[in-house]
Amino acid sequence: MTYPDPTLFGHDPWWLILAKSLAIFVFLLLTVLTAILVERKVLGRMQMRPGPNRVGPWGLLQSLADGVKLALKEGLTPAGVDKPIYLLAPVISVIPAFMAFAVIPMGGAVSVFGHRTPLQLTDLPVAVLYVLAVTSIGVYGIVLAGWASGSTYPLLGGLRSSAQVISYEIAMALSFAAVFLYAGTMSTSGIVAAQDRIWYVFVLLPSFVVYVTSMVGETNRAPFDLPEAEGVLLPSFVVYVTSMVGETNRAPFDLPEAEGELVGGFHTEYSSLKFAMFMLAEYVNMTTVSALATTMFLGGWHAPFPFNMIDGANSGWWPLLWFTAKVWTFMFIYIWLRATLPRLRYDQFMALGWKVLIPVSLVWIMVVAVTHSLRTHGYQGWATGLVSAAVIIVLLLAVALWKSLRRRSLPPPPEQGAGAYPVPPLPSVRKETADA
Repeated sequence: MTYPDPTLFGHDPWWLILAKSLAIFVFLLLTVLTAILVERKVLGRMQMRPGPNRVGPWGLLQSLADGVKLALKEGLTPAGVDKPIYLLAPVISVIPAFMAFAVIPMGGAVSVFGHRTPLQLTDLPVAVLYVLAVTSIGVYGIVLAGWASGSTYPLLGGLRSSAQVISYEIAMALSFAAVFLYAGTMSTSGIVAAQDRIWYVFVLLPSFVVYVTSMVGETNRAPFDLPEAEGVLLPSFVVYVTSMVGETNRAPFDLPEAEGELVGGFHTEYSSLKFAMFMLAEYVNMTTVSALATTMFLGGWHAPFPFNMIDGANSGWWPLLWFTAKVWTFMFIYIWLRATLPRLRYDQFMALGWKVLIPVSLVWIMVVAVTHSLRTHGYQGWATGLVSAAVIIVLLLAVALWKSLRRRSLPPPPEQGAGAYPVPPLPSVRKETADA
């Protein structure tokens, strides 16, 4: 297989940089158009109702028709808005969503018109931190949109979004710490290269096998001959998947635009192309965090089993196919969650982030760091035993915290008499009281 040489980055001719930038832009736009159509079709299938089937054959042109409709609609601007910021907010939301994809590796090195170049626009020694920083800027567009609209409910939606993104970005960043320890780099291409023999999401099973074999004094190597499996990354993966749903404001965490209480949230006062830009930013962010999950935990562009047994499956343009398939796996999870889970209450959602995900991530980082240090000094049995015990402790801690949150979130049972729930008087009673 062909890994991109770090020296290849930064030496592409200007036309190749422009072509790769345009290719990423087109890839994301096509992904958004396809995701909207697939989401409607899958939701219709899951909820036993027809999906879009009128525009084009089998409804395939529905997303394009929606885009044209939004472009041709009249853009209304309310009288009380702060117009410059009101118009700038959608732009601030959508531009960082595209910028974050610049460091995502979509394949190995290929030849384009005689030039050897990686299927990645660029890379940085701290590429993952760059993605976190750029995606954090996008929330400013939402906050400014709510504030500049001059309306109460958009303002509440913007404030909710800022608190939500801050809370879940902490858990998301902590979930990456274990990956940094094992890969030894924050470069996205380096993290993908480190998952050549095993994906980080699969490290849990070899760790338990190593622990069992060390108990009987056999070997400290997993049956898959994977010495790189030095610890457990599955909790980090679970924390990241939960955080990325909260980060992108998707169901069941779509609280900044909760229709039942905020009448649409931060984009209530937006229409036409300005509204379309917010929707574009949401779906591009979904694609970006899905690509980041693929890069950090699912081996990036490496071919899945059994395709990795085929010679040449990880060379040429084939990795682009594996990468796209993995990204769409996470996109389907987004759609599945929207079709099955009801929206959480805001206090439950924030408690999940601060009282469950962040404490579990902090404990897990300590376990991973100690395990990595023990293995470095040759204490294989101690390290695997510590990992296995930590798995049980973290699971018990998560279950205990979740049960505690559930008990606190439930309303107190009504009592007979004075402690019962207050019941508003009927209209006739109100009228009689007013007349008296």
